[in-house]
Amino acid sequence: MIRPATPADIPAIHTLIRELAEYERALKEAKATEEQLHEALFGSHPAVYAHVATDSTDSVVGYAIWFLNFSTWRGVHGIYLEDLYVRPMARGGGHGKALLTELARICVERGYQRLEWSVLNWNTPAIDFYQALGAHPQDEWTVYRLTDEALTKASGA
Repeated sequence: MIRPATPADIPAIHTLIRELAEYERALKEAKATEEQLHEALFGSHPAVYAHVATDSTDSVVGYAIWFLNFSTWRGVHGIYLEDLYVRPMARGGGHGKALLTELARICVERGYQRLEWSVLNWNTPAIDFYQALGAHPQDEWTVYRLTDEALTKASGA
């Protein structure tokens, strides 16, 4: 049901990314191409990783894209989960939990001490799911982001 993604999974992952962006009301911001995903996941210097969830017909119905982060306080790496998505028709089948379980297993196996991610404040089904697994919100932290014109301006370019 859960396995590392392969290059053959890129079209399915790309489609699911767009579905997630539409669900999160940000489809216009989902600009990644299949070629970019292939390079990020399987190029000469991959720094991003993916696992997929499949159904009984081996069709990809969900994915997790993640990368390593680092805690200066703990002195070890952790996993930052960029995306977790399971198609609506496959929800309730344990795919999301299995994806998170696999990432937690990787953390424990490799000595990583954190598995972190962000969730939209209005996404109560996801929040309820994460809290049922024992995850806790980090309420004292606010995410900041530079993109587009603000990023260019901040670079001094």
